[in-house]
Amino acid sequence: MKHLLSEIKQCKICESHLDLGANPVVTAHKNSKIVIIGQAPGTKVHKSGIPWDDTSGKQLRKWLNVSDEDFYDVEKFAIIPMGFCYPGKGKSGDKPPRKECAPQWHQQLFELMPNLQMIILIGMYAQKYYLKDKAKKTLTETVDNYPSYLPKYFVLPHPSPRNRFWLTKNPWFEKNVIPELQKRVTTILK
Repeated sequence: MKHLLSEIKQCKICESHLDLGANPVVTAHKNSKIVIIGQAPGTKVHKSGIPWDDTSGKQLRKWLNVSDEDFYDVEKFAIIPMGFCYPGKGKSGDKPPRKECAPQWHQQLFELMPNLQMIILIGMYAQKYYLKDKAKKTLTETVDNYPSYLPKYFVLPHPSPRNRFWLTKNPWFEKNVIPELQKRVTTILK
């Protein structure tokens, strides 16, 4: 695993397309039990090199009901985004994650994690890539149908503050989905 992570940290496969250059942000361990697959690092995470080291990460840890210490324990959580580097600014927010990372690296990482029990797919990019034709037309429909992807996958919207309107419009998410997520995470980490 250490060799593969070292290789990933040196990756420059799409550097010419990245506004701030390559700085792959990924964590994993052979004993990781849960994998979190989000979109791609933002500018703050690009600078710090610490995954989910931002407001979205605080919200995600709240949803998971885990401490910072547990979240950053690589034997508990692997953090493997769709794009490992900050993709740059787009017209309305960040650009989509680069398409090179997932096919190049994900399967190699998963093969080295025999204790993996659940993959959390955050946002449409991860959900469409992994659920393929089982993903619904909208993120809302996919998240609402989360039980159909269990036990392997747990689907979530992005925990960004920008999604506060989605959360307000969909109160069932925090009422029904979050307690189930917390229950499963607690069981796996025991």
